Amino acid sequence: MENLKDEIRQFCSTHHLKLNKDLGQHFLIDGEVLRAIVAAAHIGKNDHVVEIGPGIGVLTRELLKHAGTITAIELDERLIPLLKEFTATMPDTAFSILNSNVLSTPLPTTPYKIVANIPYHITSPLLRHAFLESRPPHAMTLLIQREVAEKICDQHDRGMLTILVQLFGQPHIVRHVPASAFLPPPKVESSVLHIACFDEPKASPAVIKQIFRLAKVGFGQKRKMLRNSIGGIPQGMERMQQTGIDPTGRPQELTIEKWMDLAKAFCEEQEP
Repeated sequence: MENLKDEIRQFCSTHHLKLNKDLGQHFLIDGEVLRAIVAAAHIGKNDHVVEIGPGIGVLTRELLKHAGTITAIELDERLIPLLKEFTATMPDTAFSILNSNVLSTPLPTTPYKIVANIPYHITSPLLRHAFLESRPPHAMTLLIQREVAEKICDQHDRGMLTILVQLFGQPHIVRHVPASAFLPPPKVESSVLHIACFDEPKASPAVIKQIFRLAKVGFGQKRKMLRNSIGGIPQGMERMQQTGIDPTGRPQELTIEKWMDLAKAFCEEQEP
């Protein structure tokens, strides 16, 4: 771990690299965490890995030892030559770098995995992009803010991200990561989150669209009972009664299955 930490510090010093905190640049300097990410991702030579925000290539270098194909998407143009230099001695793997914003970049249409230490402020839009706007990945292994990882896995106090992820896959926290594992240290703790994606999402596109229409209404007034949020839209009370949902409950208490039942009831109403 210390060797990696010293190597990265020296590399950044040699190249006079100042990290852009507005882009969420925090380089991982803990070798144990690095190996835990790669192990959790279960990467083989037949895998195409998409890495988001590779920086100078700390995680990339490990991924190159295992994957058959890697596509690295990096927004900061300054880091592209440094990424190439830092990974130059690695095995001959199909490796391409895109200088692009991942949120506006089409993801592969063939099977792929996402493995990344992502800028924390893009966690929610990235998950929406991967699951709702693209062909979903086979799996995702992300180093993200601990609070967000715990919310995604929470079965008792659900949020919008909980619903989104659990429609498309099974999430679990691999391990927690202290701020000291990064250069510079962030102000929050982090976690390695692995999402094993389903072959098909739990619901059809029409039902998923309806789920998020309803969830937006419900979570827009999270502290209110469902009768005061979803119950206020046309047919809201009738559909909750039809699907056995307690109107005195709150949106964070509804299971994924109940959200699907409610959305299906609204979809059936719209059918000719």
